[in-house]
Amino acid sequence: MRISTSTIYDLGVASIQQQTSAMVKTQQQIATGRRVLTPADDPVASARVLELSQSKALNQQYDVNTDSATSALGLEDVVLEGVTNLLLDVRTTVLSANNPLMNNTTLSGMATSLRGRYEELLGLANSADSNGQYMFSGFKGSTQSFTQIAPGNVAYNGDQGQRLIQITPTRQIAASDSGLDVFQQIRNGNGTFVTAAGATNTGTGLISEGSATTAFDGKSYQIVFTSATTYDINQVSPTTGAVIATPVSGATYTSGNSITVGGGELTITGAPVSGDKFTVKPSSNESLFTTLNNFIIALEKPTDPISPAAKAALMNDITTALSNLDNGLDRVLTVRASVGTRMQEIDAVKASGEDIGLQYEQTLSDLQDLDYAKAITDLTRQQVGLEAAQKSFLKIQELSLFNFI
Repeated sequence: MRISTSTIYDLGVASIQQQTSAMVKTQQQIATGRRVLTPADDPVASARVLELSQSKALNQQYDVNTDSATSALGLEDVVLEGVTNLLLDVRTTVLSANNPLMNNTTLSGMATSLRGRYEELLGLANSADSNGQYMFSGFKGSTQSFTQIAPGNVAYNGDQGQRLIQITPTRQIAASDSGLDVFQQIRNGNGTFVTAAGATNTGTGLISEGSATTAFDGKSYQIVFTSATTYDINQVSPTTGAVIATPVSGATYTSGNSITVGGGELTITGAPVSGDKFTVKPSSNESLFTTLNNFIIALEKPTDPISPAAKAALMNDITTALSNLDNGLDRVLTVRASVGTRMQEIDAVKASGEDIGLQYEQTLSDLQDLDYAKAITDLTRQQVGLEAAQKSFLKIQELSLFNFI
């Protein structure tokens, strides 16, 4: 076999380039800390790294989403805490009004104070988040949640949607609540029926809120006193108040005794007089704004000196207000409990996501991270190989027939 001078040069240069290329690649691996620099280095590992990197990025996005959901729900909880404290303060005021020593001046002062709390409640209901989105407007985040048409008459401008945030591949969580559910769709009375004293009553009869039983037939009734000791129970039209039937006639009244109306149980105490009326109607939805405004109006009614009939009317209004406030407070606390449950779930999902993220990091490290000890050993070996190739090439290129002539 004939070896020409050009062949010797070509083979020598190729060997040096090969050794240099291997050494440069090892240097790049050491510099980046990665064993797999291109898919050609390990096709199977490269495909797996791409898949895991995508899963890791998705998991990181879910982590960002859980932070957003936690922030939104945390802000909602703060607002609902403010509503809770406000309702508790109003309830205290309602209870303090139940005092026989109260006069018109004191009651008017209470009404003025409650007007301020009413405006505060409306402000809380129109709270916005850090992005300027109204918290209780459902999907209509850019629309103000509530608009007051008249005192106690507040229109809801949002919808019943809940803004959902994806926190896992299969789980979306509600990061908001509809203002309709929180502030307006609250059953009045005892939740089954609502009692009230007639506005024109002149006696001192006080009616209880009654016991919520499933036996109540859902019809509207009117208890009419025909004398100080007798009464009729009429079934009336829920719209016109016209008498439909008289299921009870001439019943004997004893203060504090249980009265059965349409299957529901209630009591009347005090001294009603002939012509006094008390109504029993199925419960309906009443907003917190209406409940608070109705009580403010009740406080503004009496004039000095407060008559026994006016005091009785105020006591009946207090009973109604307390019942409706308690219902509203229960609703707000129920929503707060739901918010807390969702935040607890998010915390669990976030912790799980962090564990999954660590597992992704470990698997990616196993697939693509460099073994520095092996890499440095390879680099040293490649340096020796390159030096040997260079020195051998120098020796071989000195071989020539002209040296022997």
